[in-house]
Amino acid sequence: MLSSLAAPALAYCAFQGRPDPKTPRYSFKVVKAFPHDPTAFTQGLVFADGIFYESTGLRGQSTLRKVTPETGAVIQQVQVESQYFAEGLALVGDELLQLTWEEHVGFVHDKTSLKRLRTFAYPTEGWGIAYDGKSLVMSDGSSHLFFLDPKTQKRVRDLPVVDGSRPVERLNELEFVRGELWANVWQTDRIARINPATGVVTGWIDLTGLLRPEARGPEGDVLNGIAWDKTGDRIFVTGKKWPWLFQIEVVALS
Repeated sequence: MLSSLAAPALAYCAFQGRPDPKTPRYSFKVVKAFPHDPTAFTQGLVFADGIFYESTGLRGQSTLRKVTPETGAVIQQVQVESQYFAEGLALVGDELLQLTWEEHVGFVHDKTSLKRLRTFAYPTEGWGIAYDGKSLVMSDGSSHLFFLDPKTQKRVRDLPVVDGSRPVERLNELEFVRGELWANVWQTDRIARINPATGVVTGWIDLTGLLRPEARGPEGDVLNGIAWDKTGDRIFVTGKKWPWLFQIEVVALS
């Protein structure tokens, strides 16, 4: 049971922000709250095989881990060397692709053992990465997304992201959801719903109030972490060093 202090607000949240007024707006409803390691600086989140695969950041604290949804318990984990600041995570077949922030290198891990198999390089910073079975796409904190070859991780396409006529900067954690590409905008509580063919933002999801201020610990940070359970059609979100991970429903605003 959730304590009265930490319990999430199981309610609808009003939209706040400055997107294009013509772009559809969405709020949320919490379906369920799951415990989450409050020391985990969440950078990438994937749901598969009934568990979460999570990449956590900060130099000297970065990990790749498997997590039990119901309890938040870490069931398997590997440390990332202290010179690296781990970032986004994507599952491609039986391999997990993990980015690093400023080091221009990504790691390919075996999904089962978490053993590192090889590395790959990219010219920009690494922020978020996602895969939908066909397309592998990466963000670097700019207003551009970069499509990669899933086998070689070489860049094949550059996609500018716009809301109306304005570029959308600080694109961060990525997830494919029902054919759309969702991107958290760093240091905001907003998720952009992006058409992956055109780069046009088709909607904004505002998650302000998802984690109550009094539930945010002294090191609690911003929203970061989106995962979609394709089989169960469930959406999960969390944040850096948040004590809760939430299953949500998206609610259209009139």
